[in-house]
Amino acid sequence: MTTVIDIEQVSKRFVIRKEKSLKERLVNFGRSNLHKEDFWALRDVSVQIESGTTVGLIGPNGSGKSTLLKTIGGIIQPTTGQVRLRGRLAALLELGAGFHPDLTGRENVYLNASILGLSRQETDKHFDAIVEFSGIEAFIDTQVKFYSSGMYVRLAFAVAVHVDPDILLVDEVLAVGDEPFQRKCLERIREFQREGRTIVLVTHGLDQVAEFCDRAVVLDHGNLAADGPPREALKVLRADFEATRKEEIERRQSVTGGVGLPIASVSALGLIGARGENGGAVIATGADLTVALEVRAETPLPAGWELGIAIATPLGTVLGGTNTHLLEAVTPDVRGTQQYSFHLKNLRLGEGEYIVQTSLSTREGTEVHALPDALHFTVEADGRSQGALYLDSSFSVGQH
Repeated sequence: MTTVIDIEQVSKRFVIRKEKSLKERLVNFGRSNLHKEDFWALRDVSVQIESGTTVGLIGPNGSGKSTLLKTIGGIIQPTTGQVRLRGRLAALLELGAGFHPDLTGRENVYLNASILGLSRQETDKHFDAIVEFSGIEAFIDTQVKFYSSGMYVRLAFAVAVHVDPDILLVDEVLAVGDEPFQRKCLERIREFQREGRTIVLVTHGLDQVAEFCDRAVVLDHGNLAADGPPREALKVLRADFEATRKEEIERRQSVTGGVGLPIASVSALGLIGARGENGGAVIATGADLTVALEVRAETPLPAGWELGIAIATPLGTVLGGTNTHLLEAVTPDVRGTQQYSFHLKNLRLGEGEYIVQTSLSTREGTEVHALPDALHFTVEADGRSQGALYLDSSFSVGQH
């Protein structure tokens, strides 16, 4: 396949100045280096993207996703490294980027289309389709400074997808649109995929990455943390989220001195009712399954604590869960080690792999410990249904 985006050793540095006013900057002019610091939004990022692929850029806030997308789009230049593109590019990077607030929607369509490389004749040809797709016909001759954020996105996306791009860059702007418009946008993205166009998508909707992307790139503090199939990349990202969450819990405990918070943990012992060991545990759809857990309390765990489990896909999407509070189970004081079990009946799961997650909380709801990847198992079915929910179905002609 042809490489259409070649990102080679790209780094981007921003200078953060500490002066709060022009006066301070003038006063500190001779020693300005003492009042500024460098912030590297990207560090030596190298990625090659082939034509016809859909790539998700994911990572926590501040990881450099939007900076990298703007670098690809040519909006900002890298401090070091280079980006090479092949083909016409359309970008939706910021809300209303390329729109002039004092111009009408109609005028901004022509302005934005010209920025994206369309001639006036080509824009005339696509104008009606652009307005129809945006769904704001009644306001097309109104100045865009009176538009809502959703109207901005509608018109900007409508222009971008009608300029016949070879490469489409999409930032998180789609989150602003309402559900019907988001569906329309995602349908157009699927159409682009069928046509073999290249799409680079920045989103915090990890389910969208799993559904639409052939590949995912994970950024962390400006560094390339992972690059590969969405399933593997999302594992890396969720592990990073979990590490950050644990650090935050430890930080809160250090601030409060850990007063009133018990020291306890939960561990997974195994799956009862499945064939094979934990790494290769297999059950049939509709079978029962018992999840065996162990709670270790180094300090007293007061009565009323909660133990919970959930079943999730390998991508981390939770399908369902329960806990001792929902089951109205009595949880007395505990210190030391004690074993417990959750009995799951008639699991109507479809074929595929699944993860058991578990967590331990105090009676006030404060999480003490969690295992987002406690146990794995595989479900076998008869191949007559797809997806996480098994459908025991049949087909007939006519009404019966």
